Amino acid sequence: MSEQTEAAQRTREMSPLRRAFRSRTARTAVVAGLVGALLGAGAVAWRTGTLPLVDGAAPCWDSLGEGTVTALFGEDREVRSEEQRLGGSSGLRNGSCRVTSFQDGRPRRAVDIRVHELDGLYGADGDRWPADYLDPDMVSLGKGLPGMVSGARAWIALPEKCTGKPGDFEAATVVDVSLGRAGVDYEPGLRGWEEDRAALARAAVDAANGAIRALGCSQSYAAPGALAKAGDWEEADQDALCGTKGFALPAGFSRERREALTRERFGGFGGPARSCEVGGPAPNTYLRFTTVETPSLTAIFNKAVLHGGTRVEGPRGYGSLSETRAAYKAKCPKGSVVFLVEQKRAIDDVAFDLTRSLLPAYVAAEAERIGCGPEKVRIMRG
Repeated sequence: MSEQTEAAQRTREMSPLRRAFRSRTARTAVVAGLVGALLGAGAVAWRTGTLPLVDGAAPCWDSLGEGTVTALFGEDREVRSEEQRLGGSSGLRNGSCRVTSFQDGRPRRAVDIRVHELDGLYGADGDRWPADYLDPDMVSLGKGLPGMVSGARAWIALPEKCTGKPGDFEAATVVDVSLGRAGVDYEPGLRGWEEDRAALARAAVDAANGAIRALGCSQSYAAPGALAKAGDWEEADQDALCGTKGFALPAGFSRERREALTRERFGGFGGPARSCEVGGPAPNTYLRFTTVETPSLTAIFNKAVLHGGTRVEGPRGYGSLSETRAAYKAKCPKGSVVFLVEQKRAIDDVAFDLTRSLLPAYVAAEAERIGCGPEKVRIMRG
């Protein structure tokens, strides 16, 4: 038997998995037939500075360009990607991807990218997602890019022409990108924060364009430009709290409470949402105020608006409040807007009781600022 014949015989006798790994293409783009959430996932390996390795493929649905990967992970790093299939014949609108860099065989940094429809029915995305992705560190991605970015997080909504217009209890389909823990390890002013923020902005737009292609749509987003300066902690203006004219602490607040609420940081002007924290640098944040002006995002607060506690009514909307959170949804000229007031910590061990006294003033001042006023809300009995 000739050597060629013997080699062919050995190949036929190999298991399908071993045959796959003898292929150069398969070694660099493995489609793993796993069960459950990883069904259809693949693992791909590169080295930064040499992308793409095979067939023009790039990490995360062939979306992250070489410049983006290098900006995220640095030069001369081995980079591996594991991703869940997106799109295809079933038209899946959910997928995930993790890109990890290695140096000397050890993992150094990981970036997680998700494509998913935000929940507007059960409230699953009403707490953790806005805490991470509507943080005061976030700024707008820029004109024509419906998303936001910080040094740890970025997100962008996919175009409704591709995903369809959300119904009353549906929210936007978004691509979100995360790097490490939000708000703790990554704060403005730290070394590399601005560079990470720019890289995450590019990654969000790249991944969104990849998801759009995977879903069979032709629209694409332009690359983000220069980003606005992120807000940092500063002395609060007691007559314009959170930078909002006419918003001030109620007259009945004690001296102790006023002294605890003398610093603030806020961001998001001109973007899909604006958020403000009052108190002092973490973990001394006592209050958080958020105004969400993008109608397709307001649905994630439906549960808080409808079933959050004591009923709240106003000329243009409705809401509810508890000891720690108040949510009011108004119908404004440009669409639905949600105003959110949250108490994160007790002040001097006094019970959580600030949402009731702060919501009316916040709604009135913010509604006026965005051209939705006057709006005077009433907190109902019960």
